[in-house]
Amino acid sequence: MSESVNLPALGESVTEGTVTRWLKNVGDRVEVDEPLLEVSTDKVDTEIPSPIAGVVEEILVQEDETVEVGTALVKIGDGSGSGSSDGGSDESSNEAAADAEEPEAAPSTEQESETPAPEPTEPEPAPAGQTQPAAPQAPAAPPAPAPVPQAAPVPPPAAAPPAAVPAPAAAPAPAAAPAPAASGGSTPSASVPNPTQDASASGYVTPLVRKLANEQGVDLSTVTGSGVGGRIRKEDVLAAAEAAAKAPAAGGTSAAAPSGPFVAEVSPLRGTREKMTRLRKVVAERAVQSMTSTAQLTSVVEVDVTKVAQFRDAHKAEFLEKTGSKLSFMPFFALAASEALKAHPKINSTVEGEEIVYPETENVSIAVDTERGLLTPVIKDAASLNLTQFSQSIADLAERTRNNQLKPDELAGGTFTLTNTGSRGALFDTPVVFLPQSAILGTGIVTKRPAVVKVDGQEAIAIRSFVYLALSYDHRIIDGADASRYLVAVKNRLEEGNFGPNLGY
Repeated sequence: MSESVNLPALGESVTEGTVTRWLKNVGDRVEVDEPLLEVSTDKVDTEIPSPIAGVVEEILVQEDETVEVGTALVKIGDGSGSGSSDGGSDESSNEAAADAEEPEAAPSTEQESETPAPEPTEPEPAPAGQTQPAAPQAPAAPPAPAPVPQAAPVPPPAAAPPAAVPAPAAAPAPAAAPAPAASGGSTPSASVPNPTQDASASGYVTPLVRKLANEQGVDLSTVTGSGVGGRIRKEDVLAAAEAAAKAPAAGGTSAAAPSGPFVAEVSPLRGTREKMTRLRKVVAERAVQSMTSTAQLTSVVEVDVTKVAQFRDAHKAEFLEKTGSKLSFMPFFALAASEALKAHPKINSTVEGEEIVYPETENVSIAVDTERGLLTPVIKDAASLNLTQFSQSIADLAERTRNNQLKPDELAGGTFTLTNTGSRGALFDTPVVFLPQSAILGTGIVTKRPAVVKVDGQEAIAIRSFVYLALSYDHRIIDGADASRYLVAVKNRLEEGNFGPNLGY
């Protein structure tokens, strides 16, 4: 008896979804809460877990097909259904679809293509036909012991060891002859690399794991998965990264060896093309709509955050111990920006027809960079939070956004956006305002440089920490003076540096 799994409701405003990738094939075993497939909506990409345990008997919705909430996606039973006869076609179609989407896994694909299987445990190089000629050379050592027992009859003729020098020369010749025979006859042993190859081919790697592997510099082809069916999990990548971090200690002397010219890393996406995801298409449409239907302008101020940096250095160890979160600059920026919104509600307003709407709360969207694109989960009533709450909220939303664990409703209701372009090294940028919001604040990288300051009434040069804050806004309802007053309010709050009462512990 089989049971259907339907597309669940993914949020109040989500009515349909597109199946982007099946994680299980017909005939595969699935456990409760194990991911079945990936679904893309106009808000998030997410994995759909199985509500029941059993065997996948029939896939009802194919990849790239869009269906409404409540539509049956797959049938799961005890394995006695007719799905086994269709397993080959479904599996091949899913593998083909996975291959078609491989460009999305740019970093790991590059790493896999550059490692030509130095070890039999590497899954990716094994399938390549070019590695087969090298296979006999690798097993050449293992087969040697095998023929030795069978070569028991050969030693009698080898009674000519008195001719010590010729005998060894002749011995390898017969050994070379049995070797092909042994490799030909020992097909099971020669297929030792194939199990890992098959496990890798069938073991799906989630976008999160691929991105994490890229960030940690881990080659997925060298990682053995500990998940169901050999699937590589986040923990496997972190363990591999930790092991790699310890390795340089031994080979640290060779780190200074390369002294040749700089060679830029070449992405495997170069010269290729890939289909836009549904999320990317939605972002593109909304960006164009926002730019063509609003009058956008950007104002920039420079802020001396030396006192913030000193406060942070003095409290970050205690902050980590008491809250479990690292104290970065972002909570300070978020707190100052949210507080200033209460005094300057135009920056937090929206346009509805010919009216300007001023929300009762400041709901700050936090821009999060993911491999699927830029997503903006919302911190509700942000102006009421302290540094600890901001730090924990930002870290939680960022992690769940990158892990595909974000609920669509957590992306709705934002009245203002904060984006930290400095996290990738940018001095500042001119961010785009997305409707229905009217403003977005971009924070650049915090840098140290000499500056003129006053000491005892006299001017002097000192090393100070600076950051640029760039506010993009809808000029239809926000004037340049409004934007400047808001930016100066944020600037004054940060330069004052009095955040002791806002620690939250």
